Amino acid sequence: MSSRISARVSAISESATLAVDAKAKAMKAAGRPVIGFGAGEPDFPTPGYIVDAAIEAARDPRFHKYTPAGGLPELRQAIAAKTLRDSGYEVDASKVLVTNGGKQAVYQAFATLLDPGDEVLVVAPYWTTYPEAIKLAGGVQVDVVTDETSGYLATVEQLEAARTERTKVLLFVSPSNPTGAVYSREQVEAIGRWAAEHDLWVVTDEIYEHLVYGDTEFTSIATAVPELGDKVVILNGVAKTYAMTGWRVGWLIGPPDVVKAATNLQSHATSNVANVSQIAALAAVSGDLSAVAEMREAFDRRRKTMVRMLNDIPGVLCPEPLGAFYVYPSVKALLGKEIRGRRPQTSAELAELILEEAEVAVVPGEAFGTPGYFRLSYALGDDDLVEGVSRLQKLLAEAS
Repeated sequence: MSSRISARVSAISESATLAVDAKAKAMKAAGRPVIGFGAGEPDFPTPGYIVDAAIEAARDPRFHKYTPAGGLPELRQAIAAKTLRDSGYEVDASKVLVTNGGKQAVYQAFATLLDPGDEVLVVAPYWTTYPEAIKLAGGVQVDVVTDETSGYLATVEQLEAARTERTKVLLFVSPSNPTGAVYSREQVEAIGRWAAEHDLWVVTDEIYEHLVYGDTEFTSIATAVPELGDKVVILNGVAKTYAMTGWRVGWLIGPPDVVKAATNLQSHATSNVANVSQIAALAAVSGDLSAVAEMREAFDRRRKTMVRMLNDIPGVLCPEPLGAFYVYPSVKALLGKEIRGRRPQTSAELAELILEEAEVAVVPGEAFGTPGYFRLSYALGDDDLVEGVSRLQKLLAEAS
């Protein structure tokens, strides 16, 4: 008897980060004072000028109709201009595809590039959506595992050791979700030259490009390594930079044949992104970066507080992230220890215990391909952040 659900879709895992966030919100709705470090979502409202642009668009009959599946021409042009401004990469508007959030860009990039059996090198820890998108596209994920000793950065030697004759794509993410790792220009250049030498495609997710701290600088691999030529696909969006997670606008930049094929796919999957959201995104990418500068200042303050407080907990080792808005501490030294009569053997079990006993939601490392760690977002209010980590300190201090 055949299964009711296709093998392809039944193999997809639920988004672990959204699942943790949903459970935390359900507990909160039931009256429990849960503090959630799960979702990667700025706690700031979308800047007012962006909201105003959307309100005006909603009143304009032009935006009540279908528009081109690949995106409004003026938005595609603005994304091309923004890409040149922010990363020095010159691209024609025809090479931009506007998508329903960054996730659709991720899926369509892999669906367009991969045939069954093609291998994708993925640096672990990795964001939870990448494996599912690769799997749905028929690709094979090959993990390149990093840890806190290297700052979660992969080397050319590690990548080369994982490469086979089936390797088609390198997925390159800097700044990284979940670790906050950022590659230096020298490291980006070395990895890009290696990819070019072996004629690999590079899919680079740049959605956290503006969230780097201290003296750290973002380097686009597309700009730093021109010899990659047209074998680069850039993924990006407005969600993180402009606190617009709910507006669902991302984009894909690539060579004409890839963009045309991905647009054809989108024309059948979703057609155009909601026009009101596209006009909001137009206001965002066309405006200055003062709103993100304010958010970055708050994130930087919270980052330092969280790293300090977590490293004060015996058994927790938290490297300082240089980008994004996450920390990724190791909790391996706590596994097997007794806490409130239980001995969690995995980071998933420890996260469950923490949610029940301390009413704090964290995402275990199992979700990101490296058990023994937690991801905590510091994109939440200062008071909640301190209260949440204080609860962790109190509970985990009981470990024996």
